[in-house]
Amino acid sequence: MDGGRCGRFFKGLQKMNRVELISSIANIAGLKKAEAEKALNAFTQTVAAELARKEEVRLVGFGTFSIMHRNATEGRNMRTGEAMKIPARDIPKFKPGKQLKDAVAKGK
Repeated sequence: MDGGRCGRFFKGLQKMNRVELISSIANIAGLKKAEAEKALNAFTQTVAAELARKEEVRLVGFGTFSIMHRNATEGRNMRTGEAMKIPARDIPKFKPGKQLKDAVAKGK
């Protein structure tokens, strides 16, 4: 989010893109970038497939990927103010684990 109300919360945060993440994985794991990219793709595809089956992916210490159900609600079109129905849906959710929370709190 670059602007609006939430923009103030993200100012000064560094962002890592996919290419930088692959390079970091390759460096840490001693892999070639192509191998690191395959590993990252396998990870994201596996998590997406499990969530699609409504299963959890739990990585002890890191966190848990799960599905959260949102009920249908009534909303408003921001441009016209017209009432509209927002359908029920399942959305992905991530809950960080204790080790990840501690690492973030310590700035590591």
